[in-house]
Amino acid sequence: MFDYRYHALSLAAVLLALAVGIVIGVAIGDSNLVSSAKNGIVANLNSEVSGARRQAGQLQDRLADEEAFANELYPLAVHDLLSGRPIGLVFLGASSDHVDGLVRTALKQAGGNLTVVAAVREPLNLTAIAHQAAGTHYAALAGSPALIERFGELVGRQLVSGGQAVDRELLSRVRGGLMSAFDGQLERLEGLVVVRADPSGMTPEQNAASAAFQTGLLNGVAAVGVPAVGVELSGSEPSQIAWYKSKDISSVDNLDVPAGQAALAYALAGAHGAFGVKPTADSLLPSAVP
Repeated sequence: MFDYRYHALSLAAVLLALAVGIVIGVAIGDSNLVSSAKNGIVANLNSEVSGARRQAGQLQDRLADEEAFANELYPLAVHDLLSGRPIGLVFLGASSDHVDGLVRTALKQAGGNLTVVAAVREPLNLTAIAHQAAGTHYAALAGSPALIERFGELVGRQLVSGGQAVDRELLSRVRGGLMSAFDGQLERLEGLVVVRADPSGMTPEQNAASAAFQTGLLNGVAAVGVPAVGVELSGSEPSQIAWYKSKDISSVDNLDVPAGQAALAYALAGAHGAFGVKPTADSLLPSAVP
């Protein structure tokens, strides 16, 4: 039997659905409604961006205040830490005026004196060095790799020992062949700053000779009891900190900022460790005044 009530309800449902669809379609097509929604989103984004900018500005102001505080505190923290101490700077490879200037600044703040700057020639000119060492058993240096580390140790000792006879010692005789640059006077040092760069463009034999000489040099410095500190800049690549650690000398990996210069002064004064901001660092600064 045909049910008119069921038919009427079905027809009403269809009409209702059609009406809802028409309303939604009109709403979607209403440009004013879309524009209003867009303006609301843009306003919210602008508000968030403005808030982020205000926060960034506040953080920048705080950072500037903290940097100013650190810069003012730095001279007080290292004042006279190296009072009157003669310090040397040796480049194992090419020299750098920028690093030279940073080391001078650090020493000046701490009251120290940079008395000698030297750059070891790489690759080593063993033939020239052997010729200048004529009359000593190091005259056989060019043909005897075993002598190279012993030669480096002697150079290290004489570089930091000074003394009245320094001008007659082997280092003074071979300086022209051994070093690409030299400035200052050989005298008793109370600290040595070391700057190393990875050798490049050398043969395996030249690399081996350089490594043996550098090991001997630092052994000679240590034998005299003079603290050596290896340094590099924040952006130095590849880093030499691992090499400095392998030679058991202190290191600073951020010489180009006040914290690194302060760490250098403390390391030269006796603090031992790897200081700086790189993953190889033990701490930013020594934990206690030496």
